[in-house]
Amino acid sequence: MCSPIITETETKSVITKSNLPVCDYSVNPYTGCTHACKYCYASFMKRFTGHTEPWGTFLDVKHWDPIKNPQKYNGKELFIGSVTDPYNPQEKTFERTKALLTELKGSGAKLSIATKSDLILRDLDLIKSFPDARVSWSINTLDENFKNDMDKGVSIERRLAAMEIFHNAGIRTTCFISPIFPEITDVKAIINTAKDKCNLVWLENLNLRGDYKNVILEYITEKYPHLTPLYDEIYKKGNQCYWQRLDGELCEFTKSLELDYVINDDTMSRPFDAPPVVVNYFYHEQIKKSARKD
Repeated sequence: MCSPIITETETKSVITKSNLPVCDYSVNPYTGCTHACKYCYASFMKRFTGHTEPWGTFLDVKHWDPIKNPQKYNGKELFIGSVTDPYNPQEKTFERTKALLTELKGSGAKLSIATKSDLILRDLDLIKSFPDARVSWSINTLDENFKNDMDKGVSIERRLAAMEIFHNAGIRTTCFISPIFPEITDVKAIINTAKDKCNLVWLENLNLRGDYKNVILEYITEKYPHLTPLYDEIYKKGNQCYWQRLDGELCEFTKSLELDYVINDDTMSRPFDAPPVVVNYFYHEQIKKSARKD
């Protein structure tokens, strides 16, 4: 296996004003990501960075000017990892995410960190020093073989263990079940496994667009040929019945676990020791929001 192409770069600021509804600023200590997820939406970044290498084979390590006034971010939401994993394996060497957190410590900034790694355990005490810090782990399978087909991140077992440690340390955690692969991702099993380790469960369906659409469809044809008709129906013909059916099933399933099931709503303000809320984000406008009926 070829080693990724690592380049160290200089930038004036690593913190960017964001139009995302979940944050005021987005922060990406790296460009690219060596987890090399086959379904990664962030691969679109190549259009702006000038990289011609395949997504997942390169990583730009950012060095930035010192943050002059960290207090300007007091009370602001900073999303770390919107188009990279801030705890990719190279973070162990370059420590750019750790450097960022150290600069922001005491600023009052509200952090939301997304990762597929347990390297974040190194910074648990640092993250705990921030008010209302949130950490989410992407987990879309409990099958390690499927995980290995899809990404180079650490095992699902290690992600769940890290989530539990953070949760037990009093840091709000999210199990991000994304992307949900139709008839492959066992959403119910993941919820059952994670419900005592997190404050929130987010659900997001598999969206196929750009260069990786054909990659995923070819993978399904090769590894799950019996699912090819279903994937063609969803991703070539635009039929959304699968997601409507899954919505109904999950609504009933979460009810049986006495968990709240809501649509497109951030409920992290609930008491820390409350049962996790399951939030469905995979609805498109054309899908009937049947879960609202309850």
